Amino acid sequence: MKPEKEIIVGGQAVIEGVMMRAPNSYAVAVRRQDGSIVTKAERLPKLAEKYPLLRIPVLRGGAVLIHSMLLGIKALNFSATVAFEDQPTEAEIKKIEPALEAAAVTGALMTTAHAIEAPHQFELVKKGDAAAKSEAAGAGATATAAGSIVFALIFNVFLFIVLPLLLTNFLFIYFGWGNAPQAALDRAAAVAGPWYREAWLWLQAYMKPVRPSVAFNLVDGLIRMTFFLAMIFSFSLLRDIKRVFEYHGAEHKTVYAWEAGDELTVANARRYPRQHPRCGTSFLMVVMLVSIVLFSVVKFDSLALNLLTRIALIPLIAGLSYEIIRAAGKKETSSFFSLITRPGIWLQNLTTREPSDDQLEVAIYALKESLKLEPPRDVEPVPLS
Repeated sequence: MKPEKEIIVGGQAVIEGVMMRAPNSYAVAVRRQDGSIVTKAERLPKLAEKYPLLRIPVLRGGAVLIHSMLLGIKALNFSATVAFEDQPTEAEIKKIEPALEAAAVTGALMTTAHAIEAPHQFELVKKGDAAAKSEAAGAGATATAAGSIVFALIFNVFLFIVLPLLLTNFLFIYFGWGNAPQAALDRAAAVAGPWYREAWLWLQAYMKPVRPSVAFNLVDGLIRMTFFLAMIFSFSLLRDIKRVFEYHGAEHKTVYAWEAGDELTVANARRYPRQHPRCGTSFLMVVMLVSIVLFSVVKFDSLALNLLTRIALIPLIAGLSYEIIRAAGKKETSSFFSLITRPGIWLQNLTTREPSDDQLEVAIYALKESLKLEPPRDVEPVPLS
């Protein structure tokens, strides 16, 4: 029998609210414009029992992360719906589009993923009929959120896979690093003609594939991380995203209070830091290191094949990274766990902000609603992801 306080919880910031997740359930709480809180709570499906293959290491990591992403999308859609129940016009919906897009792009940062082991039941918890009204009024907001998710996926693939690979390939050829082909550059330099012909020859020369090596992938990883930090910093300057980051801080403080065994009150939660080691930001450094190693093993002499391979290996990289985080998380006081989560803690200085008491109240409400659906007393804590 495990004490209730050992139930591992995590969450995600959404538009004007927080999604909190326990091992067997989740709840979303969103603050309406009139000050009331609308909640939606559901039990989570026991996927590992339904699909035994998802218990296999690496495969289970990919399944957990995909499910977490889908759950985050669902929570984001619900929050956008509630946010627009009193202002459902197209012009007003567009006001929140930057927040939706940025929240979708950075959604992985705001999620502390957990293994999914629960009965497949669903229950709606709400105050009055606000949730039902918001569903009808927010159809446009939901469509906007769905479009933002598609944009986020395309944006992430381009910014963190395609562009770093092309730029790294360019740098290696330009500086003659590694096994960069020089013959194409020599031919381009020797040709005289119209500017557009010369430009095309130079472009062809710089697109000649450099066979990836450890050094190549290190440069590629550094470029990817630079892009990522620049993106997070630019998003943090947006007013609407500042609100999301404040709710992110409220989520972390509430989780800390729960883990400490404190009563879930605003005063207790406020005492804790807004940076949490199990935030999804810690996952990013592991992903980068795993990708550097894997891309150095699986490589081709074709730029197109290298690009396609990097996209195809995303599930494997995610699964391997999950297993590393899961193994390290079995003992959060270990030096290894501290080492791999420290960059995430630093990054949370950008992705979290000090929340208001009203925001802490929303996070606490979401956690309480989620815990209501947890089986009493005999819940085994899920492994960290």
